[in-house]
Amino acid sequence: MRALTILGIIQAFVAIGAIPAGYSMIVEPDGSGLGMTTDILAESSFTDFFIPGLFLLIVNGLFNMINAILCFIKFKPAVLIGLLLGVSLIIWVFVQVYSIGLTHFLQPAYFIIGIIEIILSISIMRNLKSGTKQTES
Repeated sequence: MRALTILGIIQAFVAIGAIPAGYSMIVEPDGSGLGMTTDILAESSFTDFFIPGLFLLIVNGLFNMINAILCFIKFKPAVLIGLLLGVSLIIWVFVQVYSIGLTHFLQPAYFIIGIIEIILSISIMRNLKSGTKQTES
């Protein structure tokens, strides 16, 4: 399987989880759509889930889905975008854990996914610079 396609699959996976969750947080900012309450936000700078939901929907959801498509069509700038999206996913997890604590196994799972996105993107960039065809192998 091609490295760029793998990056696209990872990003599509992130997007498929983020889009419905982010949408739910926006339309029901009290968290009830996801079985949460704003009580978990007591120690955070957020009063409800609207802003986190907006970020989740747009950055982790829509941007990852768009970039997944760009990876699938082998649009080379998608590699740099993939690197940035991996960094943003890690930042998302850090902010989440800082705000509400380590509450679910998905937090470290998505942290690891972010690291994989970064490593894969850097690997593809290095191979593109060296002129190898790693993105096609």
